[in-house]
Amino acid sequence: MKIEAALLWGLNEPWSVEEVELDGPAEGEVLVRVHSTGLCRTSDHLSTGIVPFPYPAVGGHEGAGVIEEVGEGVRDLEPGDHVVLLWEPACGKCKWCIRGHTNLCDLGANIVIGPQLDGTCRVHARGEDVNQEFLVGAFAPYTVAPAMSVCKIDEDIPLGVAGLFGCSVTCGWGSAVRTGRVEPGDTVVVMGVGGVGSNAVQGARCAGAQHIVAIDPVPFKRENAERLGATHVCADYDEAWDTVSELTRGQLADKALICTNICETTYVEQALSLVGKLGHVVMAGIPRPEPEPTQMPLWEMLLYQKQLSGHMFGGCNPQADIPMLIDMYRRGQLVIDDLVTKTYRLDEINDGYADLNAGRNIRGMLTFA
Repeated sequence: MKIEAALLWGLNEPWSVEEVELDGPAEGEVLVRVHSTGLCRTSDHLSTGIVPFPYPAVGGHEGAGVIEEVGEGVRDLEPGDHVVLLWEPACGKCKWCIRGHTNLCDLGANIVIGPQLDGTCRVHARGEDVNQEFLVGAFAPYTVAPAMSVCKIDEDIPLGVAGLFGCSVTCGWGSAVRTGRVEPGDTVVVMGVGGVGSNAVQGARCAGAQHIVAIDPVPFKRENAERLGATHVCADYDEAWDTVSELTRGQLADKALICTNICETTYVEQALSLVGKLGHVVMAGIPRPEPEPTQMPLWEMLLYQKQLSGHMFGGCNPQADIPMLIDMYRRGQLVIDDLVTKTYRLDEINDGYADLNAGRNIRGMLTFA
C-alpha cells in the first residue's frame, strides 16, 4: 500500500514526510494501523548520530494502534486487536527470555541493523529499500512489525496515550522500580524530568521513596515533576547537592536515576557523588556511542559499595509489565494523560522536535486518527 511516512535520509537532516510503499506482513509479522506515536528523544538521536542507524529510515517506535492483518504463523494476535508497539522483540526462547529478562532478548541485536528479522525491508521509497527504526518505524499511519514486537492491550485504553507504555512509561518507571530497586524510605534523585524522567519520578513515588529530588533546568518540567510526586525540585547539580545533603543529614541519596537527553559522562560523575553508602546509580539516558573517559571515584565505590548500572527497557518484561502499568493507570496510580503536552500532524513532525529540543514538551504525540 502507498502511505505517507516520516523518513531520515542522512545525518543531521530534517524529517522528510513523503509517500512510501509498504509491503504486507511476512511470516511472523503483523500490519498495524497506527493511531499515535510519541516523539521520543531516541528517535531524534537517529538524526544526530547519537544512536547509530542506517539510512534511509522510517522513524518512530513509541506507538499504538490496531492490527489490520496478520502474517502466516501468527497465532496469538488477530485483526482488531489493540496493541502497543515494542522497540525490542522478545523470542521467548533464548537464554535471557527463559530467565524472564525478555528486555535482553538475543533478537535485540537486530533493532539497530535496519531491515526486518528476515533481512529484508517492508518499506520502499525513491527506488530504495527503507529501514524501520527498531523494527517498527511508527512515524506513519500504518506499519509492519514482528508479532513479537507488539503487546496486546484492552480496548478501553485510549490509543492516544497507549504508545507511551511502549517506551517512556516503562523505561522511566522501570529505572526506579526494576533496575534501581527503590525501597520505602529511600531518597531518590532523578536527573532530567522529561518523558522518561517524569515516569522515573512516578516509579519512585509508587515504590515508597521518602524524598524524590528532581533536577532539570526547565521550570515547567520541574513544576510537572512536583505534580507527579517529586518532593523537591532543583535547577542544577549544585542546588541538588545542597538539598540532598540537608535532607539526609549528610548521608546522601540511596538512588540516582540519570534520565537526561544524553547520558553525558559528567552526569555519571555527578550522580555517583550524589549517592552515599550502598548507593545505586542507573543510566536511563542514552550515552554517546563512542568511548569517553569518565572520572569515577573507584576507591569510594569500593569502600561504600556504590553501584553503576545500565538498563534496557527499564529492566522490565514488557509483556508482563505493560498490562500491569496500564492497570495502575486505570486505578489512578500513574498519571499518563497529562504527560502529552501537545499533539502534531505527521507533516508537523519537525515542529514537534523543535519544541522538544527547546524544552517546551514533556512528550509530543503524532496523531493519525
